[in-house]
Amino acid sequence: MRGCNNVCSYCVVPYTRGAERSRDPHTIVREACDVFSKGYKEVTLLGQNVDSYFWKSEEGNVNFAALLRMVAEVSPELRVRFSTSNPQDISDEVIETMAAYENICKHIHLPVQSGSDVMLEKMRRRYSREWYLQRVAKIREVLPGCGLTTDVIAGFCGETEQDHQDTLSLFEEVCFDSAFMFYYSERPGTLAAKKYKDDIDIETKTRRLNEIIALQGKCSLKSYQAEVGKTFKVLVEGPSKKSADELCGRASNNKMCVFPDKIHKAGDYVTVKVLSATSATLLCELVEA
Repeated sequence: MRGCNNVCSYCVVPYTRGAERSRDPHTIVREACDVFSKGYKEVTLLGQNVDSYFWKSEEGNVNFAALLRMVAEVSPELRVRFSTSNPQDISDEVIETMAAYENICKHIHLPVQSGSDVMLEKMRRRYSREWYLQRVAKIREVLPGCGLTTDVIAGFCGETEQDHQDTLSLFEEVCFDSAFMFYYSERPGTLAAKKYKDDIDIETKTRRLNEIIALQGKCSLKSYQAEVGKTFKVLVEGPSKKSADELCGRASNNKMCVFPDKIHKAGDYVTVKVLSATSATLLCELVEA
């Protein structure tokens, strides 16, 4: 799908990409079948807000959960990922569909942007801190071990120190695997540029962002170290960056695994055991499947 209908106050996407347009699900399935027949092992369903995908036809309507099922059923050997989810729209049906199919990867990118209800309202995010945490709780109830990543903006217009502390406390509570973290940068033509003064000085923005980054670094290390001793099915992507004697690939939860291996190649599935971890990588060994 393309475009977005949300018009968050800081975001230029609706003005540059237009309103949401969903593709015919049958063309998506055909494309997935085609790339799988050519040897590809993973596809990503991509949209600014994939959870609002909807196709209406005389044959019947298709929502995002139904599309996930259709693509997952192309082959159990074809991994399916998707991005990006919107906290206000990700449904129980989507979460339960992920649980029902082993080849739908257990990772959700769920941008929060702020932990403050005041900022969320000003950003026009259409959900509250409580709603976001309830969605996280549902994901972890239905999908134990599901990877969870996010986006956050520090120093949005009018952000107080308490608003910033609310964001830090949400990060502590959720403990994301990783995050894309930025300080606010005004985009011409957006609602925020027209309506709100960019009134947080660069020193304060930078400090707040650095505090979020430091906290997320601790959360990432905790999240990755919690995987030590576990085994994962990994789709090999190729040689690791540091050694030709090692391969790397992602587990279903999107965490990068590195392991000694001179036998397998990109596109193979292997089973690995986690021996140790950094804040961004699981260091593993091959085990018998």
